[in-house]
This record gives sequence, structure tokens and C-alpha cells, in this order.
Amino acid sequence: MGFQSSKIFVNLPVKDLQRSVAFFTELGFEFNPQFTDENATCMVVNDKIFVMLLVEHYFKTFITKEISDTGKDAEVIVALSLENRARVDEIADKALAVGGKASNDPVDHGFMYTRSFQDPDGHLWELFFMDESAVQQG
Repeated sequence: MGFQSSKIFVNLPVKDLQRSVAFFTELGFEFNPQFTDENATCMVVNDKIFVMLLVEHYFKTFITKEISDTGKDAEVIVALSLENRARVDEIADKALAVGGKASNDPVDHGFMYTRSFQDPDGHLWELFFMDESAVQQG
């Protein structure tokens, strides 16, 4: 049956942990206090998906490479599926209002709608709604 994992943890370096927590709190995310200290926090996307925000000096203890310069390089796009187009717009607009930057123009393929932004550390986030029934119909 292929590779299976029960949970996913995306690890992202951040310059200012408090600023990142404030930004994502405004978007409606919650954080697990058991995995939060001055070096890191665990942002809960849902019961199986988490984003570990790690201050850069702590993030470096897990890698042998340099941290990407998100001002000019992209290391990953974190894409989150949302329940409808209105929710995509709501969260994207909120991200822009609380310090995020637009990444690309909205894309509307009819069956799929996306908006994207950069968080305060320059990480790329894409929010999308996909009409599963339209996809199944071809």
C-alpha cells in the first residue's frame, strides 16, 4: 500500500518567534504549549498536521546546510486545503492585513481556487479550495 505516516510536522525557521506566533494567531491557528518554549512552538493545523516554528539558531542545530534566504529563494510552499472559496479569501485577506505579503495573484481554475501569501519570514503559503465533485467528473 505504499508509504504511510500518521502525522506530518513541517519545520520552518523564523527570525522572531513571538512575531510569528502573533501573525499565525491572527489567522486562527492555535499552539500546543507542551512543545513551546523560547526556541520553538508547535502550531496546530489539525490533529494530524503541525508546523514547528523554530528560531533560526535552534533550527540550525538540525541541519548542516545554510538556511534559505526567503527574500530571494523559495524552499517550500505550504499548501492548505480549506472548506470553501470564501474561507480562502477570508484567511488570505487576514494574512495580508496582519503583516503578510502577497505572493501571487489569485488563481481560479473553476474547480480549484487559490490565493497565496508570504508570512513575516518570507515562507510561502498557499490556500486553496478544490471542488472534489468537479474533479471526479473530469
